[in-house]
Amino acid sequence: MRLLFQWVMSILYVIQNAIMMLIMGIVFFPWALVSPKGASTACNTYATWAIWTARWMVGIRSEIRGNIPTDAVLVPAKHQSFLDIMMIYKAVPQPRFIMKYELLFTPIIGVYAWRLGCVPVRRGKRGAAIKAMLADVESGRVPPGQLVIYPQGTRVRAGDYTPYKVGPYVLYKETGQAAVPVATNAGLFWPKGTMLRKPGLAVVEFLDPIEQGQDQKAFMKHLEDVIETRSNDLMREAGFDPDAVG
Repeated sequence: MRLLFQWVMSILYVIQNAIMMLIMGIVFFPWALVSPKGASTACNTYATWAIWTARWMVGIRSEIRGNIPTDAVLVPAKHQSFLDIMMIYKAVPQPRFIMKYELLFTPIIGVYAWRLGCVPVRRGKRGAAIKAMLADVESGRVPPGQLVIYPQGTRVRAGDYTPYKVGPYVLYKETGQAAVPVATNAGLFWPKGTMLRKPGLAVVEFLDPIEQGQDQKAFMKHLEDVIETRSNDLMREAGFDPDAVG
């Protein structure tokens, strides 16, 4: 009976969330079209709504841990859920996301992504994608801020493993910025591929910065070790054993 109730509330949550995204997207659209401030206000308003309603509708509480970066840095983040995107977006002062190129052509969303200074990347063309990322960053098209990149290139289910890609290191090397890794357990409560939302404490944790000076091998090993280790710790804290998966 409890599971049935959770399913019902989850479906209601997903529906109202989609409706509010559409309404806010349309209401803020004229402002977003002429000003990045309009786009950021719209996204912040929506994220606030989605996180707030998740708490009382489906029992997902949210917590940010660690030292939130405020300077221009790279933010290589574990990505398990749309929830961790919203939590990072609300936490850092000037978020810029590396995103799928195809999203630029999504009605309304594409305009918001463009106005926010997100960096589009074509999948399947790694060399060209990295060059495009660097060109956007170096040209100044992407305003200074916290450039969020997902090292695994996609959402990864809690407990699953996907190899880390080299993109974060290339940006780390070419921009000269420190990298602030991010761990999360958000996928336990807002899982990939289902409408079911599960109650619990979703955590996004900013870890110690990786300062300049590491070569590719050392950087990638350090990045993967700290993100995976801390994400697994957060999942265990929530009662999930990542070692038991598979």
